[in-house]
Amino acid sequence: MENSLSINIQASEQKQLHVNAFGHSVTMPGHKYGPAVRPYYLIHYILDGKGEFIVNGTHYQLSGGKGFLIEPDYQTIYMADLGDPWTYIWVGFSGAEAKEMVSALGLSQEQPIFKSAERETLKNCIMGMIEHNHGNAADTFYCLSMLYLFLSTIAASGREEASSRDGNIYVSQAIAYIRNHISEPLQADAVARYVGLNRSYLSTLFKQHTGLSPLKYIQKFRLTKAQHLLESSQLSVSAIAYSCGYQQPESLIKLFRQQYGMSPSAYRKMTRAQTDSAAKKFKETPR
Repeated sequence: MENSLSINIQASEQKQLHVNAFGHSVTMPGHKYGPAVRPYYLIHYILDGKGEFIVNGTHYQLSGGKGFLIEPDYQTIYMADLGDPWTYIWVGFSGAEAKEMVSALGLSQEQPIFKSAERETLKNCIMGMIEHNHGNAADTFYCLSMLYLFLSTIAASGREEASSRDGNIYVSQAIAYIRNHISEPLQADAVARYVGLNRSYLSTLFKQHTGLSPLKYIQKFRLTKAQHLLESSQLSVSAIAYSCGYQQPESLIKLFRQQYGMSPSAYRKMTRAQTDSAAKKFKETPR
């Protein structure tokens, strides 16, 4: 469980840079988020406590003062420590300039970890976004200014070679292939051929590093990507289904209902209502 305030903003395809999401979370011991896939860049910064970040079969043990990057369409997991659970903030962003900006930070999915001693500056950026979340032009510019300050602060800090367990190169290549072809009718055999292994051996490696078979990973990837597109975009359910590799929207609707207990449309309505309610409570809380 976690005590979380998460704000999601509908993306605009025309913008050079767009703030998609931001928030603050105080987690309970062992709280796990994921496997999850997002359609935008996402940066987390740990204010206090400890936890583990997992991407492409690589495990990073992180603590307060450190942060991590998640690139679009990568499946990740992160878990709070059992004894000293973390408190963190985050901001998600997209647009034509987003990739170049992340590159300028010196971060990538291969080197996703950074450190910064500017705890209060980074926290104040996110809390400022939360306070200026009315959807008008002034607040839009304000949130962008806070994003630039957030990224500037990280740029002035440094990357860290975090303690990790190396992921298998074949698994990393397979995940990259899945990520780039998820909108297509993708099969485990095609993934195995791409990395030059037989399906059985690739399945063994996949289970060792991700806990899932390639087929289960693809299925989970599609559902979690659809989940986040429902939260963060204005795309129709049909458009989301096709972009996630479902040949018919009905397939997504059926599988989504089995996984989450409601239709995609109902999920979108629920998450937007939760976001509005959380934002209202935050604004009414004396500080």
